[in-house]
Amino acid sequence: MPKDNIERAIAKGTGEGGDADALEAVLYEGYGVGGVAVLVEAVTDNRNRTGSEVRHTFSKHGGSLGEPGSVAYLFDKRGLIVVDGERYSEDDLMPAIEAGAEDVSIDDNVFEVITEPSDLTAVRSALTEAGIEIQSAEVAWLPKSRVPLDEDGATKVLKLVDALEDNDDVDAVHANFDVDAEVLERVMNQA
Repeated sequence: MPKDNIERAIAKGTGEGGDADALEAVLYEGYGVGGVAVLVEAVTDNRNRTGSEVRHTFSKHGGSLGEPGSVAYLFDKRGLIVVDGERYSEDDLMPAIEAGAEDVSIDDNVFEVITEPSDLTAVRSALTEAGIEIQSAEVAWLPKSRVPLDEDGATKVLKLVDALEDNDDVDAVHANFDVDAEVLERVMNQA
């Protein structure tokens, strides 16, 4: 391979050079099996290629890519902090409320602290300063309502989500399905 081609590829990958493509964030919206709404966050240098790959993945797994705005209204962009519910009590999380957290709830032995995206850093810092160990903290698209799925539906939706996440351009996949913990465990063990 010629040296010029190698240097051009390196320059493109690092964002340098005249022919470097700009990366852009794209939000794809679609539906999975059972009417489950799916949001796909991607960062790409070629919107057409990524759109085509995402559309193909949806169709291959029984879903369909929607128009912009078709499912985004079913989600809220929020800050989400996850804390171990077995190690800490709700009283231990009071610094989060004082720092601006909107809600603290427990789900499957973990506390979920919900914030406005702009308050995420302040709430995370308040918890860290209080000696609370944080499992994860991110800005995420949280569903306003959930679609209940049986084992078959859960299997199909999880295969769609996995296939979308396997795409190199995809950063995150959010869906509004709800499955019993026992069913989810069986489905995950089958995979």
